[in-house]
Amino acid sequence: RSLRLVKPATVRSSLLLSLSNGFSTSSLQTPPCSILRAEPCGEDLGKLIILTATGELNTLDKKVPLELMNEMVTIGDDLNPAASDLDPKRIPLPPLVTLPHCQTQVVTNVAMSSSSPEDEDCVVAVKFLGPQLSLCRPAQRNSEWTNIRIENQCFYSSPVMFSKKDGMFRIPGSGGHLIGSWDLHKHKNKPKIQRLRFKNLPELTKTKRELLHSCCTSQHLVESRTTDETFFVKCYRKATSSGVVKMKTKAVMVFKLDEEGNAVYTQDIGHLCIFLSKSEPFCVPANSISGMCPNIVEILDVDESAIVGLDESSLFSYSYTFRAPYHIPPQNILD
Repeated sequence: RSLRLVKPATVRSSLLLSLSNGFSTSSLQTPPCSILRAEPCGEDLGKLIILTATGELNTLDKKVPLELMNEMVTIGDDLNPAASDLDPKRIPLPPLVTLPHCQTQVVTNVAMSSSSPEDEDCVVAVKFLGPQLSLCRPAQRNSEWTNIRIENQCFYSSPVMFSKKDGMFRIPGSGGHLIGSWDLHKHKNKPKIQRLRFKNLPELTKTKRELLHSCCTSQHLVESRTTDETFFVKCYRKATSSGVVKMKTKAVMVFKLDEEGNAVYTQDIGHLCIFLSKSEPFCVPANSISGMCPNIVEILDVDESAIVGLDESSLFSYSYTFRAPYHIPPQNILD
């Protein structure tokens, strides 16, 4: 799944949706990767430099407008190494409508109900910082936004994801005790609320508890399509104390969720690898791609790349400025 929303400088109320294939059923796929930077090559274009999940650093022939890297105008993973740069496919989205006392300038993230917005029933969800969630079906004629005002403040700063299991868009509440679910039908105006019950919590030392309490915490929901599991991930990050202030991951806790709301702490997600970034989170079976490590969480943010090994609680963190902090899921290898 690959997506971006663009706000042109001249028409700030208009939006475009860029398409490229992701999560296909083909057995020939690229490994997950992340965008490091774009090397200028003239005419305000740059060649993408990517790092794959298997540790390969590649400079691609694909060229992208440098403004996508420098102005942070992209949402999601439009800078897709497998997508065409000669004839990009785009679908226009309807103009945004800002609800009273809301804002539509700062976007938390974007999620889609299917891998292609060209599908007639595909729903695109845009989560804004604050109480507004906007949904639309871009492939339908005369498509328009359904704007939802979220009442509970615990959902204001959290990202949205689409649940294939529930057929709804889900948002984890700040603090991690609630999950809200919305759709265009029954739960448009009154969300389905699930309260979590945390189980099998680890015994922490006083030092570890004090460290976690001093961190900023973010919550993420991710579904594994191969194992039909849902994971709730809590990331703990803290500002560095020397030089330029940057956020650094200090710990990650993963919980397996069931339909009753039980969140069971685990250090074993099997052969899976979880990828978290500014695009929609995803899981990949490590045994499906040679060279990938299992049972880890990979994190990419504007100022950090981190890999957390769950079984041994190992953590590697690398500070760097990522202007396009998006993990790209496996893509088809074209013949």
